[in-house]
Amino acid sequence: MLEYFLRLLILLPLIGGLAWGSLWLWKRVQMGVPLGGGPKQARAIEMVGVLPLGPGSKLAVVEFAGQQILISVSRNGITRLADNSQGDFHAD
Repeated sequence: MLEYFLRLLILLPLIGGLAWGSLWLWKRVQMGVPLGGGPKQARAIEMVGVLPLGPGSKLAVVEFAGQQILISVSRNGITRLADNSQGDFHAD
């Protein structure tokens, strides 16, 4: 009986730690976060800012190829609203 409790005291934290570690790793991989501490890679698209408008909808400014683009994001999809090709935002 003592052997059973010793195994339980050793294996239960070990299994809990493995479960927590695998969930942490899965979350990092899903978010696209680099696992190594090496040099940062330049991303093609950067999120500049987000403004929530209500449940399931928001405005976002993203930077792509040196250009800022205003988009609306909703449950129905993503729509490009404006870009700053003229120096400031102009509606399409």
